[in-house]
Amino acid sequence: MATTHPAPTVAQLLPAARSGDAAAMEQLLRLTRPDIRRYALRHCAATTATDDVVQEALIIVYRRVGALREVAAFGGWVVRIVQRLCMQPMLAWLKGEPLAQVEDNLAWSHRPDHELRHDLALAIDSLPPLYREALLMRDFEELTIEEMAQRLGVTREAAKSRLHRGRALVQEYLAPTDRTGTT
Repeated sequence: MATTHPAPTVAQLLPAARSGDAAAMEQLLRLTRPDIRRYALRHCAATTATDDVVQEALIIVYRRVGALREVAAFGGWVVRIVQRLCMQPMLAWLKGEPLAQVEDNLAWSHRPDHELRHDLALAIDSLPPLYREALLMRDFEELTIEEMAQRLGVTREAAKSRLHRGRALVQEYLAPTDRTGTT
């Protein structure tokens, strides 16, 4: 009777993948893909094609996993990658860049780019100052949570909370509404 070995975990695969082991990297990417997809579904909402974010996140993990300083930071690092990829269309609207990847999304397809940029700017402007400041630090200045907390003079948890609430308020502001006013 053949014994089956349990599948390796991310923690077991990561050191080998970081050192260039191609088989470990392949297993790591296969194991991580469902989590990346779940993160993308949660963070991207209606602004980005989920499959594109998953693929781009896997490419970034593949290219940069060797630079990851601590194995324990892997999960948070992957979530940050997905969050940044999800924010790219919104940042593109604000900066006036083309929105090719948003064009297929029915929630946004009927609106010109300049309107979307304008709405994003209004959404950010409508935030209470503490949330707006956290959002701008993270998504425009690309500060780490630790750098944000230090600059804001708050704990790491408070900085993360402000950022999360700011993003949620922007998402709520931008959510399409039907004729009855519901989202």
